[in-house]
Amino acid sequence: MRPASLARSAVWAATRPSRTFQVARPLRFFSIKAEAASDSKQKGLDPSKLTITESPSPKQLSQPETLVFGREFTDHMLAIEWTQDNGWLDPKITPYQNLSLDPATCVFHYAFECFEGMKAYKDKNGKIRLFRPDKNMARLNKSAARIALPTFEPTSFVELIKKFTKLDSRFIPSQRGYSLYLRPTMIGTQKTLGVGPPGSALLYVIASPVGPYYPTGFKAISLEATDYAVRAWPGGVGDKKLGANYAPCIVPQLQAASRGYQQNLWLFGEEEYVTEVGTMNMFVVLKDKQTGQKELITAPLDGTILEGVTRDSVLALARERLIPEGWKVTERKYTMRELDEASQEGRLVEAFGAGTAAIVSPIRKIAWKGKHVDCGLKETEESGETALRVKEWIEAIQYGEEEHEWSVQVD
Repeated sequence: MRPASLARSAVWAATRPSRTFQVARPLRFFSIKAEAASDSKQKGLDPSKLTITESPSPKQLSQPETLVFGREFTDHMLAIEWTQDNGWLDPKITPYQNLSLDPATCVFHYAFECFEGMKAYKDKNGKIRLFRPDKNMARLNKSAARIALPTFEPTSFVELIKKFTKLDSRFIPSQRGYSLYLRPTMIGTQKTLGVGPPGSALLYVIASPVGPYYPTGFKAISLEATDYAVRAWPGGVGDKKLGANYAPCIVPQLQAASRGYQQNLWLFGEEEYVTEVGTMNMFVVLKDKQTGQKELITAPLDGTILEGVTRDSVLALARERLIPEGWKVTERKYTMRELDEASQEGRLVEAFGAGTAAIVSPIRKIAWKGKHVDCGLKETEESGETALRVKEWIEAIQYGEEEHEWSVQVD
């Protein structure tokens, strides 16, 4: 049957009285995953082709206690270009430098940009370690594929990051609590105002030496529950680490700060589901009404929650170490009303955010509907027991004090 005949048949079937027969509608097949701009026929990342040009003027190291997160950068950067015709070109480590991009480059106009946040640490023997880099690579590939940027072979990119980190290892302070923050980034570089998959891209890594997230000490924060703005929504890109997710969050954060709160607590929907705290995943500890059993809860990965590496680590360690103590560890939806009720009944034991920068961030109170929801801390406390235990567990692995498969040594 010709297309025109098919079209006429479809119209006839749709208008024919339903009592005569029913027309079966064609199934709609949804994508299992987004398709990236790259494919298997193109040239992949090849660490053996790496060239290194060392900086002729190495920077002077700052005193560790003066470091401000993301303000200072190392001597070098890693960069790999990609083109639609040739795939990944040879990787290069060069002196840290500005990028030269045409004003029409698509990253400026349509936000073809994604990134990762990960860290390198020095253990007590001076060895360099990465923490779960495979998880960062997997998430970066998911983010890139979602916005039609090329994907890459994760192991090869980790090898390149290791070489880059080793070259600039002098910037990693030796003290506990300090690290080298690594920022892998991918941008679309095609010069065009047309909306379509970029024909060229740049994958690069820069690094910044950082100190403890809390330079004045480990302190609890206060939140403002945000219901007038939404961070993410079902079917959107809240589960991807895209730059476009972050800029719209700044104004609500500034508004919360103007009222004396350190961060937002993002709520979603009429039910006011608790999603994330600022740029971190959210955890709470509740006691069961009937049994008193402790339950560690975080929101599920339903497409609105970022797949945090620290989130995954907290859950894995909690299942391994808290469940044998009689705890319940759950990924489920929960509402602000549920937290308020638990707080009033004395069942909200503690709450904390979890992310790469701080590991955990204890929460003292949440402003919601004109009142404060107390999160279980005494006035003299800056952290609950669980948040502190989780922080110590993860740091022990990051700094090589506990041998673990998550800690990847840089040779």
